[in-house]
Amino acid sequence: MTTTNANLFSALRAAFPANLDQVAIETDNGLLYSWRDLDRASAMIANLLDALKLEPGARIAVQVEKSVEAIALYLGTLRAGYVFLPLNTAYQSAEIEYFIGNAEPAVVVCTSDNAGWVGAIAQAAGTHHVFTLNDDRTGSLLDLAVQCSDQHTVAQMAEDDMAAILYTSGTTGRSKGAMLTHRNLLSNAEVLKDYWGWTEGDVLIHALPIFHVHGLFVALHGALLNGSKMLWFGKFDPKGVIARLPEATVFMGVPTLYVRMLAEPSLTKEAVRNMRLFISGSAPLLIETFNDWRERTGHTILERYGMSETAMLTSNPYNPVQGERRGGTVGFPLPGVQLRVMSTEEGAEGRECTTDEIGAIEVSGPNVFIGYWRMPEKTREEFTHDGFFKTGDVGMTDGLGYVTIVGRSKDLIISGGYNVYPAEIEGYINEQPGVAESAVVGVPHSDFGEVGVAIVIAKSGATVDGDAVLATLKSQLANFKIPKRCFVVPELPRNTMGKVQKALLREQHKGLFGPR
Repeated sequence: MTTTNANLFSALRAAFPANLDQVAIETDNGLLYSWRDLDRASAMIANLLDALKLEPGARIAVQVEKSVEAIALYLGTLRAGYVFLPLNTAYQSAEIEYFIGNAEPAVVVCTSDNAGWVGAIAQAAGTHHVFTLNDDRTGSLLDLAVQCSDQHTVAQMAEDDMAAILYTSGTTGRSKGAMLTHRNLLSNAEVLKDYWGWTEGDVLIHALPIFHVHGLFVALHGALLNGSKMLWFGKFDPKGVIARLPEATVFMGVPTLYVRMLAEPSLTKEAVRNMRLFISGSAPLLIETFNDWRERTGHTILERYGMSETAMLTSNPYNPVQGERRGGTVGFPLPGVQLRVMSTEEGAEGRECTTDEIGAIEVSGPNVFIGYWRMPEKTREEFTHDGFFKTGDVGMTDGLGYVTIVGRSKDLIISGGYNVYPAEIEGYINEQPGVAESAVVGVPHSDFGEVGVAIVIAKSGATVDGDAVLATLKSQLANFKIPKRCFVVPELPRNTMGKVQKALLREQHKGLFGPR
């Protein structure tokens, strides 16, 4: 009896066009990659990984710049049946040391520039294989892969086998590795292909990073599963993207990208004449941006909602028959997703909220992850007895079923589409000489949506310089996590229980960067 292979790569490969010599990806510097190129490159990388004789479920940790070769590495990892672990290119040594120590990857792939310090961390953690990969088609990974066969039999996988681990910080403590299975990722991609009306001839502008859900799973899987050509941008360039819009039909971005394109005079209705769909996610889209985009282009942005642990959960409708796209909402739960809003009132826990009542959002569905890597207790805490995942977000559902997110986990800051968790930053600040205590809060910012501001108390008799605090952080943390300002104050506002009143700090500093 033949068992169907649940490997995500099998489904993606089956969707490649019959003519493998068609262009699959055209880069912003004029390189053309065919579907055959993707197939051969992923096969060679899969064969290289197989030759290493890794344990089943081995993790392949990857911190490289965006490139088509990095996508081949992702596809090759899936193809060979290992677990892909993407890491933000902005992460610094303290973060990488934690991720590698926690995930214990069998293979680490990094840029040549970072090979010295990343390799030392990996070696100290017991990783036996460190390769390099650069965005100019160089590196030891490719040097070795080209010596391997370009034919490869896809590894047999079960639906619940892990395909990827995405690290996502909590509001307290260290980052957690969300374990996503082949079923999680494929089910979500198939739902979105149908719900967003992917059709033959679609062309995607891919201008997102490829180390998180939005760029790696939502955008990439969408194009691959539809056999669609991608116009590939290594880094977002508003003028460059607008210039390629006439050749495309689909664009996915975070709100910051839309804000930056709106600042360009070249964004006109003529420029978007062939576009079918603009999608926004990863951070709340301001209603001003939503309205300005519609007025300027004639297109209504489709906003959706998801998480590292779940991929996409809700979406405004693509098809007008299903309803209008409403600014300020994230639409309806996707097919197969169950979403409920539960009361957070004291004494009313466990009660499902009524229409328009604000509460805690919980979800279940085939896209919801299987748990946190090596954190069974945390996993149990985050799931209800009947299997719903507690998102940590606060929202409501209206009478028509539209979901609105009205708040987030207490301290979370979303800056330019990236999650920033104050507890992590405060930990690093508090370790600095002379610092007694710190508080990091998010304040409105016209470009990034939100940015962090640090408020610091010095130890008795010590002198602390705010700019020096930020300079030290820049050597430890990714740039998007660094607060934009740091103030040194005599004391922090507290309630009667001694807890810092962050709401008051947010209110005090909300006008720092102009009106949101």
